[in-house]
Amino acid sequence: MDRGMIVVLSDRPDRSKPLVDAISAVAECRVVGIDETWERIGPFRGVVADITLSRPEAKTCLRRLARRPGRQRMPLIYLTRSNSQSAFTEARNLGATVCLSAHVEPRLVVGSLVREVWPEKSVADLVVTREIARAGATMTNLLKTAETGLIDMTAVEGGVDPVLDAIHDGGLSRWLDEVWAYDDVTFQHCLLVSGTVAAFALSLRLSQADRQLLTRAALVHDVGKSRIPHAILNKPGRLDDDERAVMQTHAPIGHEILSASGGCDAVTLAVTRHHHEMLDGSGYPDGLSASEISDPVRLLTICDIYAALVERRPYKKPMSTRDALSILSAMDNRLEGGLVQAFAKAVETAP
Repeated sequence: MDRGMIVVLSDRPDRSKPLVDAISAVAECRVVGIDETWERIGPFRGVVADITLSRPEAKTCLRRLARRPGRQRMPLIYLTRSNSQSAFTEARNLGATVCLSAHVEPRLVVGSLVREVWPEKSVADLVVTREIARAGATMTNLLKTAETGLIDMTAVEGGVDPVLDAIHDGGLSRWLDEVWAYDDVTFQHCLLVSGTVAAFALSLRLSQADRQLLTRAALVHDVGKSRIPHAILNKPGRLDDDERAVMQTHAPIGHEILSASGGCDAVTLAVTRHHHEMLDGSGYPDGLSASEISDPVRLLTICDIYAALVERRPYKKPMSTRDALSILSAMDNRLEGGLVQAFAKAVETAP
């Protein structure tokens, strides 16, 4: 979710790149030059000025910033290459709310920026929020494209590392808190499953390659829902038999989309088609049982059911972790008991 844009005002974009990269980890960042008029730039939350004030056009740019239409006072962090008191005074007179040395590490500038713009947040909070936003952008493009056409699996890669990084940096609880804020049912569910899979894989100490593989599969596992009518997807309460039959087509439809799109690995294809299969053969679409269901499918199915139980809908609160785990444990003839126990441990100990 967008927390607002930060503008970096720079007369040397090459020199400002490490700063821009650091800010981009916590917020959307746009670089502008000292010729910026501030008239059509759009809304933003703060400015970091990495400029030389001895240049008249730099001062003019800051004065234009102060006079922009509809101006509201906002944080302006000025980075000076001079330690003289006169330089700090001049910067303050031009609207700077904080003055720092241009030679400090970018992370210290980011820390000051966060305290000024988002005093109620920590840098870690914003990093996780930004990573979720990146994963969310991947999901948005994926579901929109899949409604009528094929998808580019290379584009899905852009959502994998943000999920893994967010779980590593912030833990599962913070991921759930952020994702619950999304209203779209399929969007929320796919992100819930992705974060839960990433946390479970991390708890199991799987290799980085396997964590990436499973997270990628989780991101696309419900892509077939993009072609299910919204009236069925978003229906409050239980589906009737006909609606349930339509809903169950999402698994083979998703498999068809991924197969036709090309570039999809066998694990992701299997997870997409079979994540509703059960060990006792009662699942769909192919009624697989026991050894016919691969380990990655078994793992993701547990995460998929858990995510469905703890989803937040307008008409229902998310089920508690304890109650959701109790339901999973009661499915011992349909889910792999050892994996369910390991999953419960992972969820209960997750930060």
